[in-house]
Amino acid sequence: MTPYQPPQGRTGAQCVIDGLLNNGVEVVFGYPGGSAIDLFDKLYGSPLRVVLPRHEQGGIHMADGYARATGRVGCAIVTSGPGATNTVTGLATAMMDGVPLVVIAGQVSSGLIGTDAFQEADNTGITRSVTKHNYLVRSVDEIPRVISEAFFIASTGKPGPVLVDIPKDIQQAITLQPDVQDISVRAYHPTIQPPPAQVARLADAINKAHRPVLYIGGGAIISGSCALLRSIAETYDIPVCTTLMGLGAFPETSPLSLWMVGMHGSVAANNAIQQADLVIAAGARFDDRVTGRIADFAQGAKIAHIDVDASAIGKNVHTHIPVCGDLKQTLELLLPQLEKTDRSDWLAQIAKWREAKPAVYHPRKDGKLQPQAVIEAIDRAARATGRPTVLTTDVGQNQMWAAQFFRHTEPRAFISSGGMGTMGFGVPSAVGAQLGRPDALVVSVNGDGGFQMNIQELVVAVEHRLPVKFVVLNNARLGMVRQWQDLFYGHRHSATILSQEGRPDNERIPEPEEPRYLPDFVGVAKAYGLEAVRAKSLAETEEALKRAFADDKAWLIECIVAEDENVLPMVAPGAALSDMILERD
Repeated sequence: MTPYQPPQGRTGAQCVIDGLLNNGVEVVFGYPGGSAIDLFDKLYGSPLRVVLPRHEQGGIHMADGYARATGRVGCAIVTSGPGATNTVTGLATAMMDGVPLVVIAGQVSSGLIGTDAFQEADNTGITRSVTKHNYLVRSVDEIPRVISEAFFIASTGKPGPVLVDIPKDIQQAITLQPDVQDISVRAYHPTIQPPPAQVARLADAINKAHRPVLYIGGGAIISGSCALLRSIAETYDIPVCTTLMGLGAFPETSPLSLWMVGMHGSVAANNAIQQADLVIAAGARFDDRVTGRIADFAQGAKIAHIDVDASAIGKNVHTHIPVCGDLKQTLELLLPQLEKTDRSDWLAQIAKWREAKPAVYHPRKDGKLQPQAVIEAIDRAARATGRPTVLTTDVGQNQMWAAQFFRHTEPRAFISSGGMGTMGFGVPSAVGAQLGRPDALVVSVNGDGGFQMNIQELVVAVEHRLPVKFVVLNNARLGMVRQWQDLFYGHRHSATILSQEGRPDNERIPEPEEPRYLPDFVGVAKAYGLEAVRAKSLAETEEALKRAFADDKAWLIECIVAEDENVLPMVAPGAALSDMILERD
């Protein structure tokens, strides 16, 4: 009797790993489980570097930070049920900001789908609205094609996350299908080449404009267009403002820089937008945090909008000159058609507005450490090292101060959750960024609220010997919400005070001896294996930064800052960009 000979081929799990390698993946952020164990078995001994986060959300944010810092597709593998559902926030964060991710999710075996099996969840249904595309693989023969398509979709057009859901039995099945190299996805044809006639219209409008403004978003960084935009701005005297996602696309040290625009943007940026006769949006989407009250946004200006995503054009603001196409290719066609124009009066006005600076703060009489001063100290200390610096942030006041008081000069050097505003992003995104940029000084700025949402990922920095410098601005508050409560809700601090001291009576938990630091971030960080120090003054902060930045270990610097500092300027919700709050009452 002839012994049984298994078919010559690969398991579905092996096809996945081969697909990742064929698409240039070097690092995988993965958390195993029963429905993904076959995938992790094939990772064992593979050339891929496997990073184990301590929570799936943290893993997706790591992949996100890696992608933003490198421009490559981030990759994560999770198991079924809660493993997959824990990725939703990370997927939504990447979706809003146009970050290319491929997430592989294990699923229960095909025959168990729909039976409420252990750790079964409708992963494709749950993630449909927070992914650019997703797949439920029905046959092992599909895997080579699906993996290649996932990377193609994630990285082309406006990038975004793609989820691939693979049942356990299909991971174990054998296929003879080869890897797929040439990809063509039916009904997916991202617009790349812009219409020449529209580019010519834009060139004509720029040549005739007396008060143009370049409004640059994250798409400029994604498309690799920063050098072209700088050339256009500097050659043709066009001032530049950026969104939060566009920070670093144009050097803020340039006299043409208006800094960030919008709710917490600079006086110069907001005034320039409101008085422009032409606003050229380049890879930006006219988010509500930028436009303020839309009816009053740039009323005297023609709006030109360049974007690879056709659905973004005209969505929020009426567009006079729409140009749908890849931003880099559009600018390459545009540049030869531009002409020098005398804009000296406009530049003189811009210079006057710039004198107001992007943001200011005033010394406190009580001598408490000010968070704005901490960010300035980080900026000085980072530049003193002479190394490329990547700044990641969490969300809230810490994020806005990092945007305002750090001078952003390089693309892919400011990493933050923009559209989704995801607390808990700061710690894991810094870990991913450091893995992607081992040459860089990576500094993670956090508030004491968001820092605790994924604090467990500190250990990943330690075990992989990643020299990330984590800075916590500890004001014992959920600071941005507290700021809104002070400005718009009569100083009623409901659920925003993170210390026992100062809480409303119905939130207060009496203790015989209330600890001053709850939690003790320095103690927690040391328990995770980091070097850690607490600073209460600017001098102590500067000394701690100097020590940390010179060291090759992961550090935590906890800065005890004033609890009532506000992020200013501020445009109140529903107000016009020109209606800015510049000073606190």
